[in-house]
Amino acid sequence: MKESPEALNFIEQIIEEDLANGLPKDKLRFRFPPEPNGYLHIGHAASICLNFGLGEKYNAPVNLRFDDTNPAKEEQEYVDAIKRDISWLGFKWANECYSSDYFQQLYDWAVQLIKADKAYVDQQTSEQIAEQKGTPTTPGTASPYRDRPIEESLELFEKMKNGEFEKGAYLLRAKIDMASPNMHMRDPILYRIINAHHHRTGNDWCIYPMYDWAHGESDYIEHISHSLCTLEFKLHRELYDWYLDQIYDPANLRPKQREFARRNLSYTVMSKRKLLELVQKEVVSGWNDPRMPTISGLRRRGYTPDSIRKFSDLSGISKRDNVTDVSLLEYCIREDLNKTATRVMAVLDPVKLVLTNYPDGESEILHMENNPELPDSGTHEVPFSRELYIERADFQEEASKKFFRLALGTEVRLKSAYIIKADSVVKDDSGRITEIHCTVDLDSKSGTGTEASLRKVKGTLHWVSIEHAIKAEVREYDRLFLDEAPDSHEEKNFLEFINPDSLNVIKEAYLEPFLANATLEDKFQFQRLGYFTLDTDTTSDQLVFNKTVGLKDSWAKQNPQKEQAKPAAPAPQNQPKKNPLSEMQQLSKKLTNLPEEKYASTKANIQKLAEEISYEEIEPLFNTAAKKVGTRIGVMLILGVLIKKGLEKTEAAKAFIEAGLNDSNELLKTEAEAIG
Repeated sequence: MKESPEALNFIEQIIEEDLANGLPKDKLRFRFPPEPNGYLHIGHAASICLNFGLGEKYNAPVNLRFDDTNPAKEEQEYVDAIKRDISWLGFKWANECYSSDYFQQLYDWAVQLIKADKAYVDQQTSEQIAEQKGTPTTPGTASPYRDRPIEESLELFEKMKNGEFEKGAYLLRAKIDMASPNMHMRDPILYRIINAHHHRTGNDWCIYPMYDWAHGESDYIEHISHSLCTLEFKLHRELYDWYLDQIYDPANLRPKQREFARRNLSYTVMSKRKLLELVQKEVVSGWNDPRMPTISGLRRRGYTPDSIRKFSDLSGISKRDNVTDVSLLEYCIREDLNKTATRVMAVLDPVKLVLTNYPDGESEILHMENNPELPDSGTHEVPFSRELYIERADFQEEASKKFFRLALGTEVRLKSAYIIKADSVVKDDSGRITEIHCTVDLDSKSGTGTEASLRKVKGTLHWVSIEHAIKAEVREYDRLFLDEAPDSHEEKNFLEFINPDSLNVIKEAYLEPFLANATLEDKFQFQRLGYFTLDTDTTSDQLVFNKTVGLKDSWAKQNPQKEQAKPAAPAPQNQPKKNPLSEMQQLSKKLTNLPEEKYASTKANIQKLAEEISYEEIEPLFNTAAKKVGTRIGVMLILGVLIKKGLEKTEAAKAFIEAGLNDSNELLKTEAEAIG
């Protein structure tokens, strides 16, 4: 039965339309094109799952192509890590390709452009070129070298290639249109001199192609049918097509670029530059630190390929950038591990428990179910003895009626063992409890069917036998940042929001002996504590376990202000009213990093403020710096409300709207389009 159109995402709809319009299905070919300048993160997983998922759906080849055109930032380490991550996710590429494979062909095509008077060698500085490009609403100024004779450009370009000039001395630019409303079409740079060692081509090249030039032409060389990019490349599509126009042969397949929203995750950063900064400043231990959003970090923490693929599926493919709450990712790994992880017992903060009426010097073997979610998962042996460890938090001398664990005079069941009753405690000189003395109901052993074993008690505790326990180091991880959008603050550095408690190391935890044979691939549920996996730091002498995720989402409980803000204290009667313009600016700062529903509510609040803001107040903000895109979106929202109320568009307003329509930020562009 054919899948209904409603079940298709918009990328699949584009492909289906192309097939319906005559594109042969055997011509479908996709690619995943990472730049090897860092490790892949959960955001890249969206593109990986999209491209390789389409390959699986349509039985089409998917190339892994490394866009290695900037040797100053690229390393073989990153190439190896990317290949390892994609394989771990369960995907196989058809061909392993590199843009550097095509350097000669790209150079030859660039020579053709010069000969056709569609490219020229420029010798201005990057600052001069940027200044001459103009603005989205004003045309650029032609370079004084734009009409350099063709033969002179050819000679200079060859000398650039031969290494006869210093870095930055010359550039090759395409000759397109300095008045184009699309800034990317204003004589973009094709080649620059870098004079750096390349991890594959060594010192063969002194000039390297820009991404825009290498991208589309590499797609063309590889016969890619659909070149899928993130939204920031939407405005590059016109240039992508122009470059293809210059070399396209109708006998060959022409690639089609289409864009989808990148995946952002709350409580983290997704910029490779910022992730590298975390590594270089030793905020984390490396790219694979379990607190990092990198695929290798998630793998080390205990995430599974299925959980990440499920997360990508649930997050979906969108046309506009948004932020996915990290709790969805945590939900996916909980769901996966609940079905697959072996149940074991471990005590992280131990206190000694003595069963005073249990035979001294004796022990017995109990059997514990490996996973109640898996009918055929079997059982494993757990030794039981007179002296045990339990969690210190599971005992109180005097407890309230809502405390369902162990207290003096109360009963609980020890998991898969007996019912016990606390009788007394032993304390050290400081008053700290060192032992809890209990009596055990020897007829209450779990699974025996005796009347005592069927008795109901309110609490069940995990435990380990002291005599048989093994020691391990346990690392408990929390979110790396305290703010849900740490890099959205215009006046603050993202490092200011680091969570100082993101790592808690327990040097001596006690585990049941079954875990002595754990492997890196094994996943465990430490009963009542969470899901754990063995860390790569484990040695023959020292087991190290990482906490993957808790059994429940405890973040909201730890941070109630996130879910429910405390009621504000009544303001003094003489306190001045908050300035609506300042309030709008404050609300706008995080607009680009909010989940969709929060964006909608914040947008509504900003539009409400338009009742108290005049056009004269917002006009000076039309010149807000480009990097402060949140503020520009807020201004656009206010402007839209004022125009709907009858404000006549001024020339300044028209220019601001036009700039928004040509901006690379999809949110700003969408709000500008809403004004019209």
